[in-house]
Amino acid sequence: MFKDLKIPTDGQAITIENNKLKVPDNPVIPFIEGDGTGPDISRAANYVFNEAVKKAYNGKRKIEWFEVYAGEKAFKKFGSWLPDDTITAFREYVVGIKGPLTTPIGGGFSSLNVALRQMLDLYVCLRPVRYFKGVPSPVRNPEKVDMVIFRENTEDIYAGIEWAEGTDEVKKIIQFLQKEMGIKKIRFPETSGIGIKPISKEGSSRLTKAAIEYALKHNRKSITFVHKGNIMKFTEGAFKNWGYETAKEFYRDQIVTQRESWILGNKDAKSNLTIEENARMIEPGYDMISDEQKAALRAEVEDTLKLTPTHGNGQYKNKLMIKDAIADITLQQVLTRANEFDVIATMNLNGDYVSDALAAQVGGIGIAPGANINYITGHAIFEATHGTAPKYANLDQVNPGSLILSGVLMLEYMGWQEAADLIVKGIENTIAKKIVTYDFARLMDGAHKVKCSEFGKAIVENM
Repeated sequence: MFKDLKIPTDGQAITIENNKLKVPDNPVIPFIEGDGTGPDISRAANYVFNEAVKKAYNGKRKIEWFEVYAGEKAFKKFGSWLPDDTITAFREYVVGIKGPLTTPIGGGFSSLNVALRQMLDLYVCLRPVRYFKGVPSPVRNPEKVDMVIFRENTEDIYAGIEWAEGTDEVKKIIQFLQKEMGIKKIRFPETSGIGIKPISKEGSSRLTKAAIEYALKHNRKSITFVHKGNIMKFTEGAFKNWGYETAKEFYRDQIVTQRESWILGNKDAKSNLTIEENARMIEPGYDMISDEQKAALRAEVEDTLKLTPTHGNGQYKNKLMIKDAIADITLQQVLTRANEFDVIATMNLNGDYVSDALAAQVGGIGIAPGANINYITGHAIFEATHGTAPKYANLDQVNPGSLILSGVLMLEYMGWQEAADLIVKGIENTIAKKIVTYDFARLMDGAHKVKCSEFGKAIVENM
């Protein structure tokens, strides 16, 4: 199966049966140590994972770690930045975890992280963002941030379809756009690079399903589609539309859209309200729109009122709310109205911006977990969301929180909730005692600064 790697002699592979993970008591988990500070945080994280599993299950369960390679360590060892053995390991053993990776300069991959996601079709980037009491934050009420981001992982501009300025390829593309498609809006065609932004119905729909399934399972209140559809109508606008369509088609009895809630609420408040009166209430400019637009609005009201048996008389208040927000407004409102957001479903680039912005509100990227998941095949890679920070490499200083919390997501995904809960408890208690790494210590009064490895040990002691 493997060219250069040796499989652990103990342990069994996680498998998929009836679309569900089947996890043995001794699963083999592939892990990539990572570059730069990767070895430091991986050692600390693996120690925490091992101790949590041992404590939670009295030694009856154990992770069999299987080191695989990517990045600088892989290149030095095998002459490849991303060996085939690594992809095979993640495919065969289903669930894995990785530290931060260096992106090679000048060749092969635009990003090793993106390459892994695309090769395994890990279409969901899952980024929960929550606040741990005592963590230094630049905002007044960081405790209001408790959101889960579902970022589409395989499309958008991250598909890597672009051509550099001045190349023969970009000249062909520009010539095609101008002559064949009649495009006249390229302001400086002689000096432009060109990129393509694919957004598909299938990609949008499967992300929406994953977000809704998660929200229903975890009793979340709402999902917000974040998009820039007011400008990019056929990509980001289509993502929003496909999201609503998917929600209504597959989860009709369990969801209500925000506009539907307005219409149903109006009718509940005044039972003799006419269709036109209801339409005026949800569209203040009703009298100024065209007759065609008025008819469409009245039809929307009529269709919504057909939901009365299952959603009327206040029943909609117990449904999962589906709504949408423009991306730039979202970045403002997650600061000013954080408690109005719960689960966010969005495309690749928006998700990149939003997840890092939210991480800053709760203490920074150093404590932000991440997962890349294909909910159809079950494959998942959990990862530190920050960079390699090479100047801190091998100094045993950096915060291992991002990787440790990503491991919490991994344990939850495996169904090992008891071990996951112990780690969270350990982190909460450790931070409450102001035992922190340098990044938090410099911002906290009375902090006890510890090394990366010492922070891991403190988490275990405080479980």
